[in-house]
Order: sequence, then C-alpha cells, then structure tokens
Amino acid sequence: MDIKEALEEFKVIFSIPLPSGRSIDINETVLITWVVMAILIIGSLLLTRKLKEVPRGGQVFLEWAIEFCNNFSKEHFGSRAKVYGPYIGTVFLFLLVANIIPVLSPMAISLFHLEPPFAIKPPAKDINFTAACAILTILIVLFGGMRARGIRGWAKNLLHPMPMMLPFNLLEYIIRPLSLCLRLFGNILGGYIIMLLIEQALPIPFAVPVALSLYFDFFDGLVQAVVFTFLTTLFVGEAVEVEEH
Repeated sequence: MDIKEALEEFKVIFSIPLPSGRSIDINETVLITWVVMAILIIGSLLLTRKLKEVPRGGQVFLEWAIEFCNNFSKEHFGSRAKVYGPYIGTVFLFLLVANIIPVLSPMAISLFHLEPPFAIKPPAKDINFTAACAILTILIVLFGGMRARGIRGWAKNLLHPMPMMLPFNLLEYIIRPLSLCLRLFGNILGGYIIMLLIEQALPIPFAVPVALSLYFDFFDGLVQAVVFTFLTTLFVGEAVEVEEH
C-alpha cells in the first residue's frame, strides 16, 4: 500500500439511499466503528451469560474489572459514580478496541513484495472520529455541571475566582476538547505512519514488523486509550467536585 494513498481520507465503502434522492456515504471510519461496537456488544453478551454465584474462569476477571471500574469512579466522582462511571468504562473499552483493531489486518510481507488483501485502519487516524469523542466528553462535562448545580449555579461558577476569569473559564470548553482530539489523533496517526514505513522497508524480516506491531498497534493503542480516559475522568471529576463543594 502506498503511504500517500494510506494517508488520504477514508474511502467510501457504500452509500445508503434516502427517499429525497440523496444518499448517506458510509466510509471506512464509520464501518470500522460499527465493527468495534459489534465486538463490544457481542463480547458483553458472551461474558455475561451463564453467570454463577461462585465465579470461575473469565467471570473472575470480569468481576475484578467491574470492581476496579466502580472503585475508580467512586474515587473521582463520589456519589455520582453511578452516573459517570459507566461512561468512563465504555470510553476506555471503545477506544481500546478501536486503537488495537489494526492488528487484525493481514500484514504485507515486504520481503516477497506481497500486498495484503485488505487493511484495517485505526479510526482515530480520522480526526472526525477523535473530534466526536472529545466533543461528547466535553458535553458531558458541560451538562453534568449544569445538572449538578443548575444553570444559574453553573454560570456563577464561571466567574470563579473573580469575574475577570470569565473569558478564560469559557475558553476551557474549547481548549480541552481540542487537546483531547489532537492528542489522540496525532499519536495514532504517528504510529500508523511508522508501521507503514517499517512494512515497506526493504529487505526486512517478517518477524520485525510483527514485533513492532505489538508496540505501535497494541501497546501504543492501549496507552492512548488510557490517557484519553484518564483526562476525561479528570475533567468530569473536577466539574463534579466543584459542584459538590
């Protein structure tokens, strides 16, 4: 696959016609996002069926993960952990699967000049994907604060600690989602480009791209999911903590 071609916009896979005569284009980002959602839904159904009172096997890990998520949410959100905890857990799992899903792509074997039949691109390589995740997070921060204190109390908090801070407090609702969006986009795109360069290097043993893929496609994807989730937790937790005081 040519690097220039790989860095272009995600291709349209198919279109859904509308009665008005127009159509909705479904590109690779949307399609891969649907695949990620399907993986999470099917996985949750498989892991939660036939649960036993005495956990065994995968149920032990599942209960441990849920307990960890609950404790983490209580530590940062206090009494509102049941409201925001599920979102934090969902964001982490969603981004984790979305970031590491490229490992399912068949790898090109540069040594023999073979091209893979298809390539799964990380959806976070599309800035529209990361922007949507960041906007959703900041909306939860925004409306969560309003819900906790009321619109008047939230507006009054924008003047804290002094009225002259109003422009800067409002600017946070632009800077925070922008930083979340660009950080995730830049890191995933950078790792994707590096893997393309490694796979096209000549000559190179097959084992080297596989080993590096474990880092750039898996470990780096895990790190970026953790960073995005942790920053989201801090932003939401800060808003909730302010409102509770």
